[in-house]
Formats: sequence, C-alpha cells, structure tokens
Amino acid sequence: MASYNVAPLSKLIEQFERLPGIGSKTAQRLAYFVLNMEKSQAQEFSTAIIDAHEKIRYCEICCNFSDQELCPVCRNSTRDKSVICVVETPRDAIALENTHEYDGVYHVLHGAISPLNGVGPDQLYIKQLLNRLSDDTVKEVIMATNPTVEGEATAMYLSRLLKPMGIKVTRLAYGIPVGGDLEYADEVTLARALEGRNEL
Repeated sequence: MASYNVAPLSKLIEQFERLPGIGSKTAQRLAYFVLNMEKSQAQEFSTAIIDAHEKIRYCEICCNFSDQELCPVCRNSTRDKSVICVVETPRDAIALENTHEYDGVYHVLHGAISPLNGVGPDQLYIKQLLNRLSDDTVKEVIMATNPTVEGEATAMYLSRLLKPMGIKVTRLAYGIPVGGDLEYADEVTLARALEGRNEL
C-alpha cells in the first residue's frame, strides 16, 4: 500500500478522499504534496481551514457566505434591491456575479427540493426569502436554480408560493451553449432554447 500503513499519512489520505471528486490516487498525491510543504506553509493551510470554519457565517439577509453580518452584495447600496436572484449554492451566486451583467441581489437556498434525498422545503432557506418579500421593495424574483429535476421542482414550488403575492417570477433561460452543435443537444435543452428565444 502506498502509505505503508504510516498512521498519520493514512489518516491524511482518508481526509482528502472525503472531499467531493477526489479519488484515492488524487488523495495520495495531495497528501504527499502537503507532507512536502514547509512547516510554515502547512500551518498556514490548516489555519485557513480553521479560520474559514470559525469566521464564515451566513449573511443575515441573503444567506450567502459572509465574514460579517451582511455579505458584500447586501452591503452595497448601489445594488438593485427590487430584484432577487434565487440560487441553490453560494458557488452559483459567484458564477452569476462573474458575468458582471447582474446588478440585483441574491438569495441562497443552500440546496434544492429532493424528496429522494430527504430534502424538503423546510430544509432550505425559503422562510428567509419570504421574510424579504414582506414589504413592497421586491418587484421580481429570478429563479436561477439548476436545470435538474430537483432545481425545476424547487423553482416551481417557489413560483407557486410567490405568484399570489403579486411578485413577478422569472426563470433563467437555458439553451444551446455557445459553440455547441444542435445535433448534439438533448430534447429538453432544445425545448428550453426554443422557449427562451429572443428577437434579433
């Protein structure tokens, strides 16, 4: 065995294997990489993990990650507070933010409705979203959940909750990726592309 049953090394490899998308070979490479670090670098690495755990919390408004009461987007007075973009994870909010095309605010659900995995509406940050809609500030809620069965179910569930409140509910258009060929697109993607077509 590559770790030669050196207990601390085996434990380190095990911890890396627990990370998503990391197989045993990659876990071994990462463990050996960490072992070859200067002690000060290893200390910095472990401190960064502990700091992230202890200092990062959820924004009190949008439930995104933050190291303060409010995240940078919610603190920014120039953002359009009348539009909320609902996403499944903080990573999704970052992806949208990186487009530099959106100037509204976000709401992070921290998951999607998935009865098979035991995730119902109560396990998501839906109550916090509804609390944000209690005054007349918000005019539109954009559903930017993933184009999966769970993401679609979540978007539909939220849409049914919000429409009676008189709030405009929209869905991100999904379709053919730039540089993609029509013949390789699946039927659902093509149907979405047709639905979300724009005038030229």
